[in-house]
Amino acid sequence: FLILLLLSENGEKATYIRFLVSNAAAGSVIGKGGSTITDFQSRSGARIQLSRNHEFFPGTSDRIIMVSGTVDEVLKVMELILAKLLNELNIEENDDVEPRTKVRLVVPNSSCGSIIGKGGATIKSFIEESQAGIKISPQDNNFYGLNDRLVTLTGTLDEQMRAIELILSKLSEDPHYSQAMHAPFSYAGVLFSGFHGIPHAYVLPSMGTATYNSMSYAPNGAGGKFPNPKEDRSNSITIGVSDGHIGLVLGRGGR
Repeated sequence: FLILLLLSENGEKATYIRFLVSNAAAGSVIGKGGSTITDFQSRSGARIQLSRNHEFFPGTSDRIIMVSGTVDEVLKVMELILAKLLNELNIEENDDVEPRTKVRLVVPNSSCGSIIGKGGATIKSFIEESQAGIKISPQDNNFYGLNDRLVTLTGTLDEQMRAIELILSKLSEDPHYSQAMHAPFSYAGVLFSGFHGIPHAYVLPSMGTATYNSMSYAPNGAGGKFPNPKEDRSNSITIGVSDGHIGLVLGRGGR
């Protein structure tokens, strides 16, 4: 077997984290003319990539951010990003008490077992050591072809960062996790199961990822506020109807 070892530019083993943010938070991370994202990349040495506008994680209205580099670089840039979003949340709410916010990491199904551990021992130890809440979503059978799950971290910035450090250290030992680094951001091939298992395409715009670095970036909107869990979102439901009853639904003359 040929094992591909991914290395960062300085020769150390490369790793990554993917997590979800609202469109507004993505704009805040990018900054005016890409100034914030360029600064964060320069200060951390990590690379930051975002899914395009309206390319969301299935079942959510959130975009995906991927940060990559060495473990130290990834942890540094995660702290820069989360601290900025937390600071804006505190300004918005004018609260002196640091809130316990949520960060949702995107982790391949095949790697979730290493976080959970035998009998849940690993995740329990991570919760105890970090004091953060850690919850792994069940595999979503509503979306065919979705091979990722969400790991939600709840706590203060310090608690979240400690949990991220523990999780990243464990994931970096998993060769399957490293191989998923170059998986596309777009979930255009994922199908929503619909009603009674009737498959329907989960439609997304054009594929591709927006890559930002000190030399090249595309403006993707001005800065925004921290993710609002009450963002408007639309829903639809598909119901299977037999040919014999379709006339009752349509009515006379389609009325």
